[in-house]
Amino acid sequence: MAETPQLDGAPPRRHAERPAGRAAWGTLSREEIIRAAHRVVAAGGYEDMSIRSLAGDLGVAPMSLYRHIRDKDDLLDEVVDRLLARAWRPAADEDDWHAWLIEAASKLRAFLVEQPAALHVYLRHPVVSPAAVERMLAMMRVLRQAGLSEQAAQGAYGVLHTYTIGFAALEASRASWTPEASDTSDLAKRLAGYTSTGQFTEGLRYLLVGVGSQVSADPWESRPGRADQAGGEPP
Repeated sequence: MAETPQLDGAPPRRHAERPAGRAAWGTLSREEIIRAAHRVVAAGGYEDMSIRSLAGDLGVAPMSLYRHIRDKDDLLDEVVDRLLARAWRPAADEDDWHAWLIEAASKLRAFLVEQPAALHVYLRHPVVSPAAVERMLAMMRVLRQAGLSEQAAQGAYGVLHTYTIGFAALEASRASWTPEASDTSDLAKRLAGYTSTGQFTEGLRYLLVGVGSQVSADPWESRPGRADQAGGEPP
Protein backbone atom coordinates (compact mmCIF):
# COMPACT_ATOMS: atom_id res chain seq x y z
CA MET A 1 0.00 0.00 0.00
CA ALA A 2 1.30 3.51 -0.83
CA GLU A 3 1.02 6.40 1.60
CA THR A 4 -0.45 9.77 0.66
CA PRO A 5 0.90 12.59 2.89
CA GLN A 6 -1.67 14.89 4.53
CA LEU A 7 -1.14 18.65 4.68
CA ASP A 8 -2.96 19.05 8.03
CA GLY A 9 -0.57 16.79 9.93
CA ALA A 10 -3.03 13.87 10.05
CA PRO A 11 -1.61 10.35 9.67
CA PRO A 12 -0.85 9.40 6.07
CA ARG A 13 -3.80 7.86 4.19
CA ARG A 14 -3.12 4.55 2.45
CA HIS A 15 -4.55 3.64 -0.95
CA ALA A 16 -4.45 0.47 -3.02
CA GLU A 17 -1.65 0.16 -5.52
CA ARG A 18 -2.22 -1.35 -8.97
CA PRO A 19 -1.15 -5.02 -8.86
CA ALA A 20 2.11 -5.78 -10.63
CA GLY A 21 1.57 -6.65 -14.29
CA ARG A 22 -1.93 -5.18 -14.41
CA ALA A 23 -2.66 -2.76 -17.23
CA ALA A 24 -3.21 0.83 -16.23
CA TRP A 25 -6.81 2.02 -16.21
CA GLY A 26 -7.97 3.17 -19.63
CA THR A 27 -5.01 1.73 -21.55
CA LEU A 28 -6.69 -1.48 -22.76
CA SER A 29 -7.88 -1.48 -26.39
CA ARG A 30 -9.75 -3.83 -28.70
CA GLU A 31 -6.59 -4.30 -30.73
CA GLU A 32 -4.65 -5.42 -27.66
CA ILE A 33 -7.36 -7.93 -26.77
CA ILE A 34 -7.43 -9.28 -30.33
CA ARG A 35 -3.65 -9.74 -30.31
CA ALA A 36 -3.88 -11.67 -27.04
CA ALA A 37 -6.63 -13.90 -28.50
CA HIS A 38 -4.57 -14.38 -31.67
CA ARG A 39 -1.68 -15.74 -29.60
CA VAL A 40 -3.99 -18.26 -27.94
CA VAL A 41 -5.58 -19.35 -31.24
CA ALA A 42 -2.19 -19.65 -32.97
CA ALA A 43 -1.05 -21.92 -30.15
CA GLY A 44 -4.10 -24.16 -30.69
CA GLY A 45 -5.86 -23.31 -27.45
CA TYR A 46 -9.02 -21.60 -28.66
CA GLU A 47 -11.36 -24.09 -26.95
CA ASP A 48 -9.92 -23.32 -23.52
CA MET A 49 -9.79 -19.58 -24.16
CA SER A 50 -12.24 -17.55 -22.11
CA ILE A 51 -12.80 -13.92 -21.28
CA ARG A 52 -11.45 -14.64 -17.81
CA SER A 53 -8.28 -16.31 -19.09
CA LEU A 54 -7.64 -13.49 -21.56
CA ALA A 55 -8.16 -10.95 -18.82
CA GLY A 56 -5.58 -12.79 -16.75
CA ASP A 57 -3.11 -12.73 -19.64
CA LEU A 58 -3.65 -8.99 -20.04
CA GLY A 59 -3.56 -8.24 -16.33
CA VAL A 60 -7.02 -6.70 -16.16
CA ALA A 61 -10.40 -7.53 -14.67
CA PRO A 62 -12.65 -9.66 -16.94
CA MET A 63 -15.32 -6.97 -17.11
CA SER A 64 -12.75 -4.61 -18.64
CA LEU A 65 -12.79 -6.61 -21.85
CA TYR A 66 -16.53 -6.12 -22.38
CA ARG A 67 -15.96 -2.42 -22.97
CA HIS A 68 -14.22 -3.39 -26.23
CA ILE A 69 -15.64 -6.76 -27.34
CA ARG A 70 -19.03 -8.45 -27.37
CA ASP A 71 -17.96 -11.95 -26.34
CA LYS A 72 -15.58 -14.79 -27.15
CA ASP A 73 -17.19 -15.40 -30.55
CA ASP A 74 -16.66 -11.75 -31.46
CA LEU A 75 -12.95 -12.24 -30.78
CA LEU A 76 -12.76 -15.49 -32.74
CA ASP A 77 -14.43 -13.89 -35.75
CA GLU A 78 -11.81 -11.14 -35.77
CA VAL A 79 -8.85 -13.44 -35.25
CA VAL A 80 -9.99 -15.91 -37.91
CA ASP A 81 -10.49 -13.09 -40.40
CA ARG A 82 -6.92 -11.92 -39.90
CA LEU A 83 -5.58 -15.44 -40.28
CA LEU A 84 -7.68 -16.02 -43.41
CA ALA A 85 -6.40 -12.81 -44.99
CA ARG A 86 -2.91 -14.32 -45.07
CA ALA A 87 -3.95 -17.79 -46.17
CA TRP A 88 -6.51 -17.79 -48.98
CA ARG A 89 -4.86 -16.24 -52.05
CA PRO A 90 -3.92 -18.66 -54.87
CA ALA A 91 -0.63 -18.36 -56.71
CA ALA A 92 -2.17 -19.64 -59.97
CA ASP A 93 -2.96 -17.21 -62.77
CA GLU A 94 -6.62 -16.18 -62.91
CA ASP A 95 -6.65 -16.90 -66.64
CA ASP A 96 -6.34 -20.59 -65.76
CA TRP A 97 -9.65 -20.60 -63.95
CA HIS A 98 -9.65 -24.34 -63.22
CA ALA A 99 -6.26 -24.19 -61.50
CA TRP A 100 -7.09 -20.93 -59.70
CA LEU A 101 -10.39 -22.22 -58.29
CA ILE A 102 -8.88 -25.54 -57.25
CA GLU A 103 -6.10 -23.76 -55.42
CA ALA A 104 -8.50 -21.28 -53.79
CA ALA A 105 -10.71 -24.08 -52.51
CA SER A 106 -7.73 -26.20 -51.43
CA LYS A 107 -6.26 -23.33 -49.44
CA LEU A 108 -9.53 -22.77 -47.60
CA ARG A 109 -9.89 -26.49 -46.86
CA ALA A 110 -6.36 -26.66 -45.45
CA PHE A 111 -6.96 -23.50 -43.43
CA LEU A 112 -10.13 -24.89 -41.85
CA VAL A 113 -8.56 -28.24 -41.05
CA GLU A 114 -5.36 -26.75 -39.61
CA GLN A 115 -7.13 -24.00 -37.64
CA PRO A 116 -9.89 -25.49 -35.45
CA ALA A 117 -10.99 -21.99 -34.44
CA ALA A 118 -11.61 -21.17 -38.11
CA LEU A 119 -13.70 -24.31 -38.65
CA HIS A 120 -15.70 -23.42 -35.52
CA VAL A 121 -16.43 -19.97 -36.93
CA TYR A 122 -17.38 -21.23 -40.40
CA LEU A 123 -19.73 -23.87 -39.01
CA ARG A 124 -21.36 -21.46 -36.56
CA HIS A 125 -22.59 -18.80 -39.00
CA PRO A 126 -22.14 -17.42 -42.54
CA VAL A 127 -18.79 -15.63 -42.54
CA VAL A 128 -18.97 -12.11 -43.99
CA SER A 129 -15.74 -10.73 -42.56
CA PRO A 130 -13.54 -8.51 -44.77
CA ALA A 131 -11.16 -11.30 -45.85
CA ALA A 132 -14.01 -13.74 -46.49
CA VAL A 133 -15.86 -11.20 -48.64
CA GLU A 134 -12.66 -10.36 -50.53
CA ARG A 135 -12.17 -14.05 -51.25
CA MET A 136 -15.78 -14.47 -52.38
CA LEU A 137 -15.59 -11.49 -54.74
CA ALA A 138 -12.34 -12.78 -56.22
CA MET A 139 -13.88 -16.20 -56.89
CA MET A 140 -16.94 -14.59 -58.44
CA ARG A 141 -14.71 -12.48 -60.67
CA VAL A 142 -12.77 -15.51 -61.88
CA LEU A 143 -15.99 -17.40 -62.56
CA ARG A 144 -17.39 -14.50 -64.60
CA GLN A 145 -14.12 -14.15 -66.48
CA ALA A 146 -14.40 -17.84 -67.33
CA GLY A 147 -17.68 -17.03 -69.08
CA LEU A 148 -20.39 -17.60 -66.47
CA SER A 149 -23.28 -15.23 -66.09
CA GLU A 150 -23.66 -13.43 -62.76
CA GLN A 151 -26.38 -15.83 -61.64
CA ALA A 152 -24.39 -18.89 -62.69
CA ALA A 153 -21.28 -17.54 -60.96
CA GLN A 154 -23.21 -17.10 -57.72
CA GLY A 155 -24.51 -20.65 -57.94
CA ALA A 156 -21.08 -22.07 -58.72
CA TYR A 157 -19.51 -20.17 -55.85
CA GLY A 158 -22.14 -21.53 -53.46
CA VAL A 159 -21.49 -25.11 -54.55
CA LEU A 160 -17.71 -24.82 -54.29
CA HIS A 161 -17.86 -23.00 -50.96
CA THR A 162 -20.23 -25.40 -49.21
CA TYR A 163 -18.40 -28.43 -50.60
CA THR A 164 -15.13 -27.08 -49.21
CA ILE A 165 -16.49 -26.34 -45.74
CA GLY A 166 -18.33 -29.65 -45.52
CA PHE A 167 -15.31 -31.64 -46.64
CA ALA A 168 -13.06 -29.83 -44.15
CA ALA A 169 -15.51 -30.52 -41.31
CA LEU A 170 -15.61 -34.24 -42.10
CA GLU A 171 -11.85 -34.42 -42.53
CA ALA A 172 -11.17 -32.62 -39.25
CA SER A 173 -13.66 -34.72 -37.30
CA ARG A 174 -11.98 -37.92 -38.47
CA ALA A 175 -8.40 -36.77 -38.02
CA SER A 176 -7.82 -38.89 -34.91
CA TRP A 177 -9.80 -41.92 -36.12
CA THR A 178 -8.11 -45.33 -36.35
CA PRO A 179 -9.82 -48.44 -37.76
CA GLU A 180 -10.97 -51.24 -35.51
CA ALA A 181 -9.20 -54.58 -35.80
CA SER A 182 -12.22 -56.28 -37.37
CA ASP A 183 -13.33 -57.90 -40.58
CA THR A 184 -14.52 -54.53 -41.90
CA SER A 185 -11.29 -52.66 -41.16
CA ASP A 186 -10.12 -52.83 -44.79
CA LEU A 187 -13.40 -51.34 -45.97
CA ALA A 188 -13.19 -48.67 -43.28
CA LYS A 189 -9.70 -47.76 -44.45
CA ARG A 190 -10.91 -47.39 -48.02
CA LEU A 191 -13.80 -45.21 -46.91
CA ALA A 192 -11.41 -43.14 -44.83
CA GLY A 193 -9.62 -42.33 -48.06
CA TYR A 194 -12.64 -40.30 -49.09
CA THR A 195 -11.48 -37.55 -46.74
CA SER A 196 -7.99 -37.31 -48.18
CA THR A 197 -6.47 -34.33 -49.97
CA GLY A 198 -6.49 -36.28 -53.23
CA GLN A 199 -10.17 -37.09 -52.90
CA PHE A 200 -10.95 -33.44 -52.21
CA THR A 201 -9.18 -32.36 -55.39
CA GLU A 202 -10.88 -35.09 -57.41
CA GLY A 203 -14.25 -33.95 -56.11
CA LEU A 204 -13.43 -30.39 -57.09
CA ARG A 205 -12.63 -31.51 -60.62
CA TYR A 206 -16.04 -33.19 -60.88
CA LEU A 207 -17.71 -29.99 -59.68
CA LEU A 208 -15.76 -27.87 -62.14
CA VAL A 209 -16.94 -30.07 -65.01
CA GLY A 210 -20.45 -29.00 -64.01
CA VAL A 211 -19.36 -25.39 -63.68
CA GLY A 212 -17.79 -25.54 -67.12
CA SER A 213 -21.08 -26.71 -68.60
CA GLN A 214 -22.58 -23.36 -67.59
CA VAL A 215 -19.98 -21.36 -69.49
CA SER A 216 -21.54 -19.37 -72.29
CA ALA A 217 -20.67 -20.45 -75.81
CA ASP A 218 -19.54 -16.86 -76.28
CA PRO A 219 -17.73 -15.72 -73.09
CA TRP A 220 -18.20 -12.09 -74.22
CA GLU A 221 -21.92 -12.45 -73.52
CA SER A 222 -21.22 -12.94 -69.82
CA ARG A 223 -18.61 -10.23 -69.31
CA PRO A 224 -19.61 -7.23 -67.12
CA GLY A 225 -20.14 -4.01 -69.07
CA ARG A 226 -20.48 -5.75 -72.40
CA ALA A 227 -23.47 -3.58 -73.45
CA ASP A 228 -21.61 -0.32 -72.76
CA GLN A 229 -18.55 -1.53 -74.61
CA ALA A 230 -20.66 -2.54 -77.59
CA GLY A 231 -22.40 0.83 -77.71
CA GLY A 232 -25.79 -0.32 -76.45
CA GLU A 233 -27.86 -3.36 -75.54
CA PRO A 234 -27.15 -6.46 -77.62
CA PRO A 235 -29.86 -7.39 -80.10
